[in-house]
Amino acid sequence: MADKRKASATAHAIQGLIKYHGLRDEKLRLPYHDSISVCVDKLSTKTTIQFDENLARDIITINGREPTRRELQRIELVLNSIRVLAKTDVKARIASVNSLSKGKGLGFSASAFASLGLAAARALNLQLSQRKLNEIVRLGTGSATRSLVGGYAIWYAQKKGFSYAEQLAKPSDIDMQMIVVPIHSEVKTEMAHQDALTSPFFDARLRYLRGALAKMKRAIQQRDIARICELTEIDTLNLHATTMTGDSRLFVLKPETLQVMETVTEMRSTERIPAWYSMDTGPSVFVNTLPKYGSLVEKRIREETGLDSLRSGAGDGATLTNEHLF
Repeated sequence: MADKRKASATAHAIQGLIKYHGLRDEKLRLPYHDSISVCVDKLSTKTTIQFDENLARDIITINGREPTRRELQRIELVLNSIRVLAKTDVKARIASVNSLSKGKGLGFSASAFASLGLAAARALNLQLSQRKLNEIVRLGTGSATRSLVGGYAIWYAQKKGFSYAEQLAKPSDIDMQMIVVPIHSEVKTEMAHQDALTSPFFDARLRYLRGALAKMKRAIQQRDIARICELTEIDTLNLHATTMTGDSRLFVLKPETLQVMETVTEMRSTERIPAWYSMDTGPSVFVNTLPKYGSLVEKRIREETGLDSLRSGAGDGATLTNEHLF
């Protein structure tokens, strides 16, 4: 009888608060430093996987298309790790769909690998600890560890010999509002982590991060939304200074990005509206603000820039679902 074990999972994309850059071990995706993020409730990936011994190879679609060679390599790293634990070599059919089809730099790789790992483990009836599953999804992308645990989370570069994420605060603990402004780009950022090491500012960033991480953890512990937002904006500028000064001089910001940044800065400086911008390694912008200002800030961003946006709170960790994609 054919083996057709099937499961689906959903996970939320992440916004880096104290972002990570550079890998000390590219194969195991081990970073140089800890990093902190928040899951975005309105941005998610659903993944359905079915293991079927009638398949001669893995059949995979991402948002309706076949994966690139590099994407396939990363998917296979996660899949094969799970197959080894399950003591099987059975192939799988996989479909993965993001809730938003446009915009680069929105943290969907994190939600994609978190949902893939959880669904694959469930389909093969593996009972894995969260830390063990963390270590597996990390092979796809490091940020998947934080997408897996959800809320406001820290990913440890190394803690007692392991690299994994744990939640610092639940989504309901801190009602930070995020206005997501998706911006398209064709710029390839695959080599960004390698390129960061060539920046003359990389060592300075590592020194800065010691204090930045402590300040962010304290702000999260104190539920200080304004301070979280401010520290995130500061870290954004620090990250992009490093990104732009590597050997490739990788500049990922678009004119629309700068337009949002200027709008946010103007709102804050002239109207005392508490809003701060944030960008990961891409042109899309997160505008972070306090709960009562969420609708106002979103309205102003739309009026001033003409760009589409959506407003979101924090999202929880990856979960299983019975609603399959096929």
